[in-house]
Parts: sequence; structure tokens; C-alpha cells
Amino acid sequence: MTEIVRHVMIRGLVQGVWFRGWTSQQAGRLGLKGWVRNRRDGRVEALIAGPPQAVETMLALFRQGPPMAQVEAIEVSESGEQPPDGFGHKPNH
Repeated sequence: MTEIVRHVMIRGLVQGVWFRGWTSQQAGRLGLKGWVRNRRDGRVEALIAGPPQAVETMLALFRQGPPMAQVEAIEVSESGEQPPDGFGHKPNH
């Protein structure tokens, strides 16, 4: 099975609105690997890896975010980083 890896930066009202927990929940539902963390500049950063269709679904979900979030923009780039097994939270950066 082909796996793609994407690095994502999400900007807007995305901290303090359960964005990381929601991301983990959605990634688990889609069978994605990777991680999510808050950044000191107010953005949320994530690495997502999995089948192309599941990754694209997650990117679409990021554009909307959880109910309390107000996503202004997302930046997506290809990544060569090896994702961990499963999906988890990384310390703030």
C-alpha cells in the first residue's frame, strides 16, 4: 500500500479549543500515523501519514477543525520524516 507523509501548519484560533485531541481522534478513525503539537506562535503543527485518500480526508478536516476552532489557513508540504507507529501528541514547540 502506498503511504504519503504531509507536514501541516494550521493557523487561526486553534489552541485552547481541543484541536490536538480532535486531531488524534480523527487520525485514529482514518487509520493515520503521525503526531500533533501546539507551537509557541499560536499555530498547531501536525505530521500525518497514510494512504493518499485518508491523508486528503484529514487535510479537508483540518480546513474546518473542531467546533470551537476558527481555522484561517493551513500550509501543507511533503515530508520525508518517518512517522511513528500510531498517532500521538508531541510536546509544545
